[in-house]
Amino acid sequence: MIATRARETGRIVVLLVILGIVLYPLIWMVGSSFKSQPEILSNSSALPQVFTPGNYRDGWSQFDVSFGRFFLNSILIAGLTIIGNMVSCLLAAYAFARLQFPLRGFWFAIMIGTLLLPGHVLIIPQYILFKTFGWVGGIAPLIVPQFLAVEAFFVFLMVQFMRGIPRELDEAARIDGCGAYQVFLRIILPLSKPALVTTAIFSFIWTWNEFFRQLVYLGDESDWTVSVALRQFVDSTGQSNVGAMFAMSVLSLLPIFLFFLVFQRMLVEGINTQGLKG
Repeated sequence: MIATRARETGRIVVLLVILGIVLYPLIWMVGSSFKSQPEILSNSSALPQVFTPGNYRDGWSQFDVSFGRFFLNSILIAGLTIIGNMVSCLLAAYAFARLQFPLRGFWFAIMIGTLLLPGHVLIIPQYILFKTFGWVGGIAPLIVPQFLAVEAFFVFLMVQFMRGIPRELDEAARIDGCGAYQVFLRIILPLSKPALVTTAIFSFIWTWNEFFRQLVYLGDESDWTVSVALRQFVDSTGQSNVGAMFAMSVLSLLPIFLFFLVFQRMLVEGINTQGLKG
């Protein structure tokens, strides 16, 4: 009995040590957001010696545009990206998983092949295309492609999920007179909730943290997102307001944590029911 308790205590201690190591950079960043500029450079401890909450005020008003505008821009782009990926990728996945059309296997293989292409390889041709459309300088290059099922990973994820849904449900619906659209709306869509939630979570996190494409296409300061604005705390001469940058970095993490916590519960519930209810 004593040996069992000792082993359990040892496991808990080891887990707490690992958790502390993993979370220490985050804890240090939060602590540094309350340090003055000289203390950040001299004090390596996570706890500030002098509490400096003014970093949040300075960071919020660092630019000509309030940092709240950058949050709104990021939320707008992330929200539209989520909608675009969920709608377009689900429709594309339904076609690949359930419908019969010429060269279906070939086009599916081509789509999977796009996963092997680094995203930066496509930046130049995409930029030329969007420049021709007159979209550069706005959010259209970041939003419109998402409504065209360009995220092959999410299409593949949903195809694999739909393959696990019994085809007998489709056949029963067709016997009742349902066509392809009604099968999608009444059978596939309700049962695809776990895949949709997973797509929403990853779409939000990837879009919120994205930097390069947003830096390329967003021109005016009023159109910047949070990730682009955080980079501007360091200017070309190397001067930076590190305390304010850490403060805004802490705030930028809050939407991700809140979004993940809310939708993680929905994801777990969907998986527990296996997307099928009698």
